Amino acid sequence: MSDIKIPALGESVTGGQIAKWHFNNGDFVKVGDILLTLETDKVAAEVTAEASGTLSIAKQPGDDVVIGDVVGQIAEGAAPAVEKAPEAPKPAPAAAPTPKAEEKPTNITEFKVVPKPEPAPEPAAKPAPSPEGRITRKKMTPLRKKIADQLVSAQKTAAILTTFNECDMSNVMALRSKLQDAFVAKNGVKLGFMSFFIKAVVEALKAVPQINVRVEGDEIVHQHYYDIGVAVGTERGLIVPVLRDADQKSFAELEQDILGYAKKAKDGKLQVSDLTGGVFTISNGGVYGSLLSTPIINPPQSGILGMHSIQQRPVAVDGQVVIRPMMNLALSYDHRVVDGKEAVTFLIRVKDCIENPARMLVGA
Repeated sequence: MSDIKIPALGESVTGGQIAKWHFNNGDFVKVGDILLTLETDKVAAEVTAEASGTLSIAKQPGDDVVIGDVVGQIAEGAAPAVEKAPEAPKPAPAAAPTPKAEEKPTNITEFKVVPKPEPAPEPAAKPAPSPEGRITRKKMTPLRKKIADQLVSAQKTAAILTTFNECDMSNVMALRSKLQDAFVAKNGVKLGFMSFFIKAVVEALKAVPQINVRVEGDEIVHQHYYDIGVAVGTERGLIVPVLRDADQKSFAELEQDILGYAKKAKDGKLQVSDLTGGVFTISNGGVYGSLLSTPIINPPQSGILGMHSIQQRPVAVDGQVVIRPMMNLALSYDHRVVDGKEAVTFLIRVKDCIENPARMLVGA
Protein backbone atom coordinates (compact mmCIF):
# COMPACT_ATOMS: atom_id res chain seq x y z
CA MET A 1 0.00 0.00 0.00
CA SER A 2 1.49 3.34 -1.09
CA ASP A 3 0.44 6.59 0.63
CA ILE A 4 -0.37 9.67 -1.46
CA LYS A 5 1.17 12.62 0.39
CA ILE A 6 1.15 16.35 -0.23
CA PRO A 7 4.70 17.17 -1.37
CA ALA A 8 6.78 20.25 -0.58
CA LEU A 9 5.58 22.97 -2.95
CA GLY A 10 8.25 25.63 -2.68
CA GLU A 11 9.44 28.29 -0.31
CA SER A 12 6.74 29.88 1.89
CA VAL A 13 4.03 27.45 0.69
CA THR A 14 2.87 25.27 3.57
CA GLY A 15 -0.27 23.74 2.13
CA GLY A 16 -3.38 24.38 0.12
CA GLN A 17 -6.80 23.10 -0.87
CA ILE A 18 -7.67 20.07 -2.98
CA ALA A 19 -9.22 21.49 -6.15
CA LYS A 20 -9.90 18.33 -8.14
CA TRP A 21 -9.23 14.59 -8.28
CA HIS A 22 -8.55 13.42 -11.83
CA PHE A 23 -9.58 9.83 -11.05
CA ASN A 24 -12.45 8.29 -9.13
CA ASN A 25 -12.25 6.16 -6.02
CA GLY A 26 -11.41 2.58 -7.08
CA ASP A 27 -9.88 3.54 -10.44
CA PHE A 28 -6.64 1.93 -11.56
CA VAL A 29 -3.79 4.44 -11.88
CA LYS A 30 -0.28 4.16 -13.26
CA VAL A 31 3.03 5.66 -12.18
CA GLY A 32 3.22 9.27 -13.37
CA ASP A 33 -0.55 9.79 -13.71
CA ILE A 34 -1.74 13.18 -12.44
CA LEU A 35 -3.91 12.24 -9.47
CA LEU A 36 -5.08 15.60 -8.16
CA THR A 37 -4.71 19.37 -8.52
CA LEU A 38 -3.87 21.33 -5.39
CA GLU A 39 -4.68 25.04 -5.07
CA THR A 40 -2.23 27.10 -3.02
CA ASP A 41 -2.16 30.81 -2.32
CA LYS A 42 0.31 31.26 -5.17
CA VAL A 43 0.09 28.50 -7.78
CA ALA A 44 -1.79 25.35 -8.71
CA ALA A 45 0.27 22.20 -8.15
CA GLU A 46 -0.27 18.69 -9.47
CA VAL A 47 0.34 15.53 -7.45
CA THR A 48 1.31 12.47 -9.48
CA ALA A 49 1.15 8.76 -8.71
CA GLU A 50 4.36 7.15 -7.47
CA ALA A 51 3.00 3.62 -7.84
CA SER A 52 0.56 1.67 -10.01
CA GLY A 53 -2.55 0.19 -8.47
CA THR A 54 -6.07 0.86 -7.27
CA LEU A 55 -6.80 4.36 -5.97
CA SER A 56 -8.41 4.98 -2.58
CA ILE A 57 -9.34 8.63 -1.89
CA ALA A 58 -9.23 9.94 1.69
CA LYS A 59 -9.51 13.73 1.25
CA GLN A 60 -12.18 15.36 -0.90
CA PRO A 61 -12.18 18.48 -3.14
CA GLY A 62 -12.39 21.58 -0.96
CA ASP A 63 -10.50 20.00 1.95
CA ASP A 64 -7.57 21.97 3.35
CA VAL A 65 -4.30 20.08 3.53
CA VAL A 66 -0.71 20.77 4.56
CA ILE A 67 2.61 19.37 3.39
CA GLY A 68 2.94 15.74 4.41
CA ASP A 69 -0.79 15.03 4.75
CA VAL A 70 -1.94 11.65 3.45
CA VAL A 71 -4.82 12.32 1.04
CA GLY A 72 -5.23 8.80 -0.31
CA GLN A 73 -3.59 5.47 -0.96
CA ILE A 74 -2.72 3.22 -3.88
CA ALA A 75 -3.12 -0.54 -3.46
CA GLU A 76 -0.24 -1.68 -5.63
CA GLY A 77 -0.86 -4.37 -8.20
CA ALA A 78 -1.69 -5.04 -11.81
CA ALA A 79 -4.80 -3.69 -13.43
CA PRO A 80 -7.82 -5.94 -12.84
CA ALA A 81 -8.89 -8.07 -15.77
CA VAL A 82 -11.94 -6.76 -17.57
CA GLU A 83 -14.66 -9.42 -17.69
CA LYS A 84 -16.46 -9.81 -20.98
CA ALA A 85 -20.11 -9.00 -20.58
CA PRO A 86 -22.47 -11.88 -21.57
CA GLU A 87 -24.36 -11.41 -24.78
CA ALA A 88 -27.96 -10.37 -24.33
CA PRO A 89 -30.50 -13.00 -25.55
CA LYS A 90 -32.03 -12.28 -28.91
CA PRO A 91 -35.67 -11.19 -28.66
CA ALA A 92 -38.30 -13.66 -29.87
CA PRO A 93 -40.04 -12.72 -33.13
CA ALA A 94 -43.16 -10.71 -32.56
CA ALA A 95 -46.48 -12.52 -33.09
CA ALA A 96 -48.61 -11.41 -36.01
CA PRO A 97 -51.43 -9.10 -34.86
CA THR A 98 -54.86 -10.74 -34.50
CA PRO A 99 -57.27 -9.27 -37.04
CA LYS A 100 -60.18 -7.37 -35.49
CA ALA A 101 -63.72 -8.53 -36.07
CA GLU A 102 -65.45 -6.56 -38.77
CA GLU A 103 -67.58 -3.82 -37.24
CA LYS A 104 -71.11 -3.61 -38.60
CA PRO A 105 -72.65 -0.20 -39.20
CA THR A 106 -75.80 0.70 -37.27
CA ASN A 107 -78.67 3.10 -38.04
CA ILE A 108 -79.77 3.56 -34.43
CA THR A 109 -78.97 7.08 -33.07
CA GLU A 110 -77.19 6.98 -29.70
CA PHE A 111 -77.54 9.64 -26.99
CA LYS A 112 -74.98 10.21 -24.24
CA VAL A 113 -75.68 11.91 -20.92
CA VAL A 114 -72.81 14.24 -20.05
CA PRO A 115 -72.53 14.73 -16.29
CA LYS A 116 -72.20 18.29 -14.96
CA PRO A 117 -68.51 18.96 -14.21
CA GLU A 118 -67.58 19.44 -10.58
CA PRO A 119 -65.94 22.78 -9.67
CA ALA A 120 -62.16 22.67 -9.77
CA PRO A 121 -60.51 22.69 -6.35
CA GLU A 122 -58.80 25.89 -5.30
CA PRO A 123 -55.07 25.80 -5.99
CA ALA A 124 -52.95 25.12 -2.96
CA ALA A 125 -50.82 27.99 -1.69
CA LYS A 126 -47.27 27.88 -3.06
CA PRO A 127 -44.68 26.98 -0.44
CA ALA A 128 -42.15 29.67 0.43
CA PRO A 129 -38.96 29.25 -1.62
CA SER A 130 -36.19 27.42 0.17
CA PRO A 131 -33.25 29.78 0.89
CA GLU A 132 -30.88 26.90 0.20
CA GLY A 133 -32.01 26.80 -3.42
CA ARG A 134 -31.51 30.54 -3.95
CA ILE A 135 -27.88 30.79 -2.94
CA THR A 136 -24.73 28.73 -3.28
CA ARG A 137 -21.96 28.78 -0.71
CA LYS A 138 -18.43 28.09 -1.84
CA LYS A 139 -15.27 28.20 0.19
CA MET A 140 -12.62 30.68 -0.94
CA THR A 141 -9.69 29.08 -2.68
CA PRO A 142 -6.28 29.80 -1.11
CA LEU A 143 -5.39 32.01 -4.09
CA ARG A 144 -8.60 34.05 -3.86
CA LYS A 145 -8.07 34.45 -0.10
CA LYS A 146 -4.46 35.53 -0.70
CA ILE A 147 -5.63 38.09 -3.28
CA ALA A 148 -8.23 39.42 -0.84
CA ASP A 149 -5.71 39.67 1.99
CA GLN A 150 -3.15 41.38 -0.27
CA LEU A 151 -5.62 43.99 -1.50
CA VAL A 152 -6.92 44.79 1.97
CA SER A 153 -3.37 44.91 3.33
CA ALA A 154 -2.31 47.30 0.57
CA GLN A 155 -5.15 49.69 1.32
CA LYS A 156 -4.53 49.55 5.07
CA THR A 157 -0.74 49.88 4.87
CA ALA A 158 0.06 52.11 1.89
CA ALA A 159 -1.14 55.65 1.21
CA ILE A 160 -2.49 54.90 -2.26
CA LEU A 161 -3.09 57.77 -4.65
CA THR A 162 -3.86 57.62 -8.38
CA THR A 163 -2.93 60.06 -11.12
CA PHE A 164 -4.32 59.93 -14.66
CA ASN A 165 -3.30 60.81 -18.18
CA GLU A 166 -4.10 59.71 -21.71
CA CYS A 167 -1.99 58.71 -24.67
CA ASP A 168 -2.51 58.77 -28.41
CA MET A 169 -2.02 55.24 -29.72
CA SER A 170 -1.79 56.27 -33.40
CA ASN A 171 1.98 55.93 -33.82
CA VAL A 172 2.39 52.70 -31.87
CA MET A 173 -0.51 51.14 -33.80
CA ALA A 174 0.94 52.23 -37.13
CA LEU A 175 4.42 50.95 -36.22
CA ARG A 176 3.02 47.66 -34.96
CA SER A 177 1.02 47.17 -38.16
CA LYS A 178 4.04 47.99 -40.32
CA LEU A 179 6.38 45.57 -38.52
CA GLN A 180 3.93 42.76 -37.70
CA ASP A 181 4.47 40.41 -40.64
CA ALA A 182 8.25 40.58 -40.50
CA PHE A 183 8.19 40.31 -36.70
CA VAL A 184 6.06 37.15 -36.75
CA ALA A 185 8.14 35.58 -39.54
CA LYS A 186 11.35 36.17 -37.59
CA ASN A 187 10.25 35.49 -34.02
CA GLY A 188 7.21 33.22 -34.24
CA VAL A 189 5.10 35.48 -32.00
CA LYS A 190 2.97 38.56 -32.61
CA LEU A 191 4.07 42.04 -31.63
CA GLY A 192 1.57 43.16 -29.02
CA PHE A 193 0.97 46.39 -27.16
CA MET A 194 2.18 45.01 -23.83
CA SER A 195 5.84 44.84 -24.86
CA PHE A 196 5.71 48.54 -25.78
CA PHE A 197 4.28 49.40 -22.37
CA ILE A 198 6.85 47.25 -20.57
CA LYS A 199 9.63 49.09 -22.38
CA ALA A 200 7.95 52.44 -21.64
CA VAL A 201 7.68 51.57 -17.93
CA VAL A 202 11.38 50.61 -17.82
CA GLU A 203 12.29 53.95 -19.38
CA ALA A 204 10.06 55.78 -16.89
CA LEU A 205 11.57 53.89 -13.92
CA LYS A 206 15.03 54.90 -15.12
CA ALA A 207 13.90 58.51 -15.42
CA VAL A 208 12.14 58.49 -12.02
CA PRO A 209 14.02 55.95 -9.83
CA GLN A 210 12.09 57.10 -6.75
CA ILE A 211 9.24 54.85 -7.90
CA ASN A 212 11.46 51.77 -8.15
CA VAL A 213 11.50 51.31 -4.37
CA ARG A 214 9.86 49.28 -1.66
CA VAL A 215 9.27 49.92 2.03
CA GLU A 216 10.71 47.54 4.64
CA GLY A 217 9.88 48.67 8.15
CA ASP A 218 11.29 52.18 8.48
CA GLU A 219 13.66 51.77 5.53
CA ILE A 220 13.24 52.59 1.83
CA VAL A 221 14.91 49.97 -0.38
CA HIS A 222 15.99 51.27 -3.79
CA GLN A 223 16.00 48.61 -6.53
CA HIS A 224 18.43 48.87 -9.42
CA TYR A 225 16.89 46.17 -11.62
CA TYR A 226 13.73 45.98 -13.71
CA ASP A 227 11.66 42.86 -13.06
CA ILE A 228 8.21 43.87 -14.29
CA GLY A 229 5.04 42.04 -13.27
CA VAL A 230 2.19 41.69 -15.77
CA ALA A 231 -1.23 41.05 -14.21
CA VAL A 232 -3.07 38.17 -15.90
CA GLY A 233 -6.67 37.15 -15.26
CA THR A 234 -7.19 33.38 -15.05
CA GLU A 235 -9.98 31.03 -14.02
CA ARG A 236 -8.29 30.79 -10.62
CA GLY A 237 -8.04 34.55 -10.15
CA LEU A 238 -5.62 37.38 -10.82
CA ILE A 239 -1.96 36.37 -10.94
CA VAL A 240 1.12 38.47 -11.66
CA PRO A 241 3.97 36.59 -13.39
CA VAL A 242 7.24 38.54 -13.45
CA LEU A 243 9.35 39.26 -16.54
CA ARG A 244 12.94 39.28 -15.32
CA ASP A 245 15.43 41.94 -16.43
CA ALA A 246 12.97 43.54 -18.84
CA ASP A 247 15.49 46.28 -19.59
CA GLN A 248 17.86 43.74 -21.13
CA LYS A 249 15.30 41.97 -23.31
CA SER A 250 14.16 42.70 -26.84
CA PHE A 251 10.54 43.20 -27.82
CA ALA A 252 10.53 39.64 -29.19
CA GLU A 253 11.88 38.17 -25.95
CA LEU A 254 9.26 40.04 -23.92
CA GLU A 255 6.46 38.79 -26.18
CA GLN A 256 7.79 35.23 -25.94
CA ASP A 257 7.92 35.49 -22.14
CA ILE A 258 4.35 36.80 -22.01
CA LEU A 259 3.11 34.00 -24.28
CA GLY A 260 4.98 31.41 -22.23
CA TYR A 261 3.47 32.64 -18.97
CA ALA A 262 -0.01 32.69 -20.49
CA LYS A 263 0.36 29.04 -21.51
CA LYS A 264 1.75 28.04 -18.12
CA ALA A 265 -1.12 29.82 -16.39
CA LYS A 266 -3.70 28.07 -18.59
CA ASP A 267 -2.09 24.68 -17.95
CA GLY A 268 -1.67 25.33 -14.22
CA LYS A 269 2.12 25.04 -14.51
CA LEU A 270 3.19 28.35 -12.95
CA GLN A 271 5.78 28.06 -10.20
CA VAL A 272 6.10 30.21 -7.09
CA SER A 273 9.33 31.64 -8.51
CA ASP A 274 7.39 32.92 -11.54
CA LEU A 275 5.28 35.18 -9.33
CA THR A 276 7.75 36.71 -6.88
CA GLY A 277 10.26 39.53 -6.89
CA GLY A 278 8.68 42.11 -9.19
CA VAL A 279 9.47 45.81 -8.71
CA PHE A 280 6.48 47.26 -10.62
CA THR A 281 3.23 45.91 -12.09
CA ILE A 282 1.26 46.61 -15.28
CA SER A 283 -2.45 45.74 -15.37
CA ASN A 284 -4.41 45.81 -18.62
CA GLY A 285 -8.09 46.21 -17.84
CA GLY A 286 -8.64 47.28 -21.43
CA VAL A 287 -8.82 43.67 -22.59
CA TYR A 288 -12.10 43.44 -20.65
CA GLY A 289 -13.41 46.79 -21.92
CA SER A 290 -12.46 48.94 -18.93
CA LEU A 291 -12.36 52.65 -19.79
CA LEU A 292 -10.92 53.91 -16.51
CA SER A 293 -9.94 52.41 -13.16
CA THR A 294 -7.80 53.01 -10.07
CA PRO A 295 -5.57 49.92 -9.76
CA ILE A 296 -4.34 48.82 -6.33
CA ILE A 297 -0.58 48.46 -5.86
CA ASN A 298 0.90 45.02 -5.33
CA PRO A 299 2.82 45.16 -2.01
CA PRO A 300 5.66 45.67 -1.36
CA GLN A 301 5.84 47.51 -4.70
CA SER A 302 5.26 51.26 -4.79
CA GLY A 303 3.52 51.63 -8.13
CA ILE A 304 1.21 50.03 -10.68
CA LEU A 305 0.22 51.19 -14.16
CA GLY A 306 -3.33 50.62 -15.38
CA MET A 307 -3.93 50.35 -19.13
CA HIS A 308 -7.44 50.70 -20.53
CA SER A 309 -9.41 50.15 -23.71
CA ILE A 310 -8.54 52.09 -26.86
CA GLN A 311 -11.33 54.37 -28.03
CA GLN A 312 -11.69 56.63 -31.06
CA ARG A 313 -12.13 60.12 -29.57
CA PRO A 314 -11.99 63.71 -30.83
CA VAL A 315 -8.81 65.49 -29.70
CA ALA A 316 -7.18 68.80 -30.53
CA VAL A 317 -3.97 68.50 -32.60
CA ASP A 318 -2.24 71.66 -33.84
CA GLY A 319 -5.43 73.65 -33.37
CA GLN A 320 -7.58 71.16 -35.29
CA VAL A 321 -10.09 68.65 -33.93
CA VAL A 322 -9.22 65.17 -35.18
CA ILE A 323 -10.27 61.63 -34.30
CA ARG A 324 -7.52 59.57 -32.69
CA PRO A 325 -7.31 56.18 -30.92
CA MET A 326 -6.87 57.21 -27.29
CA MET A 327 -6.09 55.18 -24.17
CA ASN A 328 -6.55 56.33 -20.58
CA LEU A 329 -3.60 55.61 -18.29
CA ALA A 330 -3.72 55.40 -14.49
CA LEU A 331 -0.75 55.28 -12.13
CA SER A 332 -1.46 54.28 -8.54
CA TYR A 333 1.44 54.85 -6.20
CA ASP A 334 2.40 54.72 -2.53
CA HIS A 335 2.35 58.35 -1.41
CA ARG A 336 4.46 57.50 1.64
CA VAL A 337 7.54 57.26 -0.59
CA VAL A 338 6.47 58.74 -3.93
CA ASP A 339 5.54 62.42 -4.26
CA GLY A 340 2.97 63.74 -6.69
CA LYS A 341 5.57 65.44 -8.87
CA GLU A 342 7.45 62.17 -9.30
CA ALA A 343 4.26 60.25 -10.12
CA VAL A 344 3.15 62.77 -12.74
CA THR A 345 6.65 62.88 -14.27
CA PHE A 346 6.66 59.06 -14.47
CA LEU A 347 3.28 58.92 -16.22
CA ILE A 348 4.21 61.66 -18.70
CA ARG A 349 7.36 59.70 -19.54
CA VAL A 350 5.27 56.58 -20.26
CA LYS A 351 2.92 58.67 -22.43
CA ASP A 352 5.85 60.16 -24.36
CA CYS A 353 7.36 56.71 -25.03
CA ILE A 354 4.07 55.30 -26.32
CA GLU A 355 3.36 58.31 -28.52
CA ASN A 356 6.92 58.19 -29.93
CA PRO A 357 7.63 54.44 -30.00
CA ALA A 358 10.49 54.66 -32.52
CA ARG A 359 12.62 56.21 -29.77
CA MET A 360 12.37 53.03 -27.73
CA LEU A 361 13.44 50.94 -30.70
CA VAL A 362 16.61 52.95 -31.20
CA GLY A 363 17.19 53.72 -27.52
CA ALA A 364 16.68 57.49 -27.86
